[in-house]
Amino acid sequence: MAIEIERKFLVSCNAWRGRVERIIAIRQFYLAVSANRSVRLRISDNERARLTLKFGSNTFAREEFEYDIPLADAEEMLPQALGQIVEKTRYHVRHGGYIYEVDEFSGRLEGLIVVELETADAVAADQLPAWIGREVTGDQRYSNAMLALSEITPVTIEALSGAA
Repeated sequence: MAIEIERKFLVSCNAWRGRVERIIAIRQFYLAVSANRSVRLRISDNERARLTLKFGSNTFAREEFEYDIPLADAEEMLPQALGQIVEKTRYHVRHGGYIYEVDEFSGRLEGLIVVELETADAVAADQLPAWIGREVTGDQRYSNAMLALSEITPVTIEALSGAA
């Protein structure tokens, strides 16, 4: 078991794009979601599948368990998805010794970009990169589970991305 400290942000500009170290195509979906737990399957680059169990209602720090599973099993479970399948491209961007995961959503969530920082310690605001925008940690509208379960419209995406 690991406790993950996860913070989420919007981006303020595209300066991060020139610093990308790794790109991962992700499809993920949820098999169970409640106020204090979720069961997620993630397929990365159509090559690897991971089952993730998250427990706790605190969006800042929760218990997380992850397990590799056969890709064929994950694909067979796609029809069991709650809500919609979330599609995104994840970019790894290094700054100040940390890896920032920039998720650029596609499909029905196109236009939304969210940055995640998972650390064992809290990072002070003055240590964040200049391209980090408003912090949205704890705002359930930005949780991947809620994005999968919510009805999303172009107006919603505009509001979520901070463009409105």
